[in-house]
Order: sequence, then C-alpha cells, then structure tokens
Amino acid sequence: MTRADPLAPRTARLEPTPAAKAFAGVAVGLLVVGALIAIDVFVPQLFPASLPTRAQDGLTLAISVLIESVPFVALGVVLSIVVQVWVPPGVIERWMPRAAWARRAVLSLLGMIIPVCECGNVPFARGLLMRGFSVPETLTFLIAAPIVNPIVIITTNAAFGFGDGILIARLLGGYAIANLIGWLYSRHPDPDALLTDRFRETCDLVVHEEGGKGRRSLAQLVVELRAVMPALVIGSAVAGAVQVLIPREALLAIGSNPALSIVAMIALAMIVSICSNVDAFFALSFASTFTSGSIVAFLLVGPLVDVKMLALLRTTFTTKVLAGIVVVVLLSAFAIGTVVNLLA
Repeated sequence: MTRADPLAPRTARLEPTPAAKAFAGVAVGLLVVGALIAIDVFVPQLFPASLPTRAQDGLTLAISVLIESVPFVALGVVLSIVVQVWVPPGVIERWMPRAAWARRAVLSLLGMIIPVCECGNVPFARGLLMRGFSVPETLTFLIAAPIVNPIVIITTNAAFGFGDGILIARLLGGYAIANLIGWLYSRHPDPDALLTDRFRETCDLVVHEEGGKGRRSLAQLVVELRAVMPALVIGSAVAGAVQVLIPREALLAIGSNPALSIVAMIALAMIVSICSNVDAFFALSFASTFTSGSIVAFLLVGPLVDVKMLALLRTTFTTKVLAGIVVVVLLSAFAIGTVVNLLA
C-alpha cells in the first residue's frame, strides 16, 4: 500500500505573514462587532436582550466551552506523545490488517479504547500522522472516535436507552460516515496535499528532535499545545458568538417538521459545540418537540463538524479538506436522520 509521507517535499507557496494574519483576525473581530451593532440598531426585535447582555452571554458561553474542552485536549496531547515517542516502532502497525479498507475499519474502532472526546482526538490523530499512518486512515479514526468512545456510548444509552434506536443509529451512522470519508480521501491522488504546510513543519521539528525520550516528549508537548490551544480558544469564542447571534427560537419553531427539524438540529449541533461525552443529555431536552431523526442528526454532526472542532481540524488539514468533510457529514446525517424518521 502506498503511504503518504508527511515530510515529503512539496512545491513552496506563499504563506501569509504573522502581521497579515493578525490584521485579518482584527478585521474579523471588527466585522463581528459591527454586525452586532447593526443588528441591535436595525433589527432589535430579533433579540429581546440588550447588546451588553448578549456580549456577556457570548463570553460566558465561550468560556464554558473552553473549560469543558481543555481537560480532554490535554489528555489527547498526552496520548499523542505516548504514541509518537514512547510506543516502540511497529507495535501498533503489526496489529493492523494489510488491506487498506480493513485498516481503516479497524482504526475507526480505535476510539472504543480511548475515552476522550473530539477535542482530545485531534492531537492524538496528529500523533498517528507523525508516526506514519496515512491521511485517510487518520481521518477514519478522527471521525469515528468521538462517537464510538465508550463514555459517549454510556451517556447516550443513559439518555435514550435502546428502545427508540437512537443509540444504535448514532453508532452505526458514525462508523459508516467515518469509513465513507476515509474511502473518499483514499482515492485522492496526493494525500500529502491534504495536510497544511504548518503541520508538515511540525512533523519535521518533532521527528528530528535530538535527545532522549524525555526531551522529545517535552518538545512535542510544546509544539502540540502551541498548535491546538489557540485554535481551541478561537473555536470556543466563535461558538459563543454564534449562539448569541442566531435566535434559538427560530430553530425551535420548526421542530415538528420531519425534514426541517433535521436541518434545524444540524444547525444547532454546529453552533452549540457541546462535548460529545455529554451532548446526549442536551439533545434529550429536545426529544419531546423534535423528531427522532433530527436528534440522531444532532448527535452525529455535533462531535464531527461543530465550529470548535473545525477550528481544531484546521491546525492539521487544509480548508478544502474541511469543506469536503462538512459536506459529507451533513449530507450523511440528513440521510440517516430521514431514514430514522421513516422507521420511527
């Protein structure tokens, strides 16, 4: 099987300078503030609360998402270091099947023995890439792990049980989506092009770090935290801002329609950015007004492509890859939700 080398040379291309990135960040922030002011002035009926109150709500939500995610990110970084530095070469690989589809099928179940949510899976997946696993294989693990996670299975069962089929639909749907994405990107002619240049530079830095395992572990700890934590902060801030910008009443008003309810819950899943370990209890509060299919769609989309997760994925994968993942996940979740509604 041809494997993608994350350290293989690629054609150089112009990258924005740090000053340009900082200016872009400031510009985006000013646009958000301007949008809030414009909405408050021209369409005040959308939000009964005042602008300062909404800003405070957004800050509170952003901080809550950040606090909820940090422990799992830290655990994911530790697991990434263990895989990259402390596990001897060949130990994991020798347990993997030779066929590409079988390797992806096994890796998509690896999350069953890793009790971290989607935030922690990103640094762990980065460790797999540094170890030499291909991009399609790593993506398969990354998409499936937040759903086949044992804690997620337990909490989903506690919230919904087995009777209504939501747990089974979530597990089978997440597994199917992960392997579909892995298969699609395995067809890519240049899997190495799916990675960002910055991650490739990180690979080069970590792999060629001199010294013992302790020094290498410290180097990777610094590198991973520098890469993941800013994205987590930005993603949390965006999640908090979006929640106060989009009236939730507009989403709840269409909960009884079989098709529109799925769309509404998909949108809500991308906005609220709740950890997959506890999102089932949040979804349970909508079970009396929304269809079963829309609940399943929420439980599939949230751990995979909410705004916080996309910010974390951007540390490793290109924007085109993220766009493709979002399209596949949303279409698959809608299809699975529709089937659940028909069977319910």
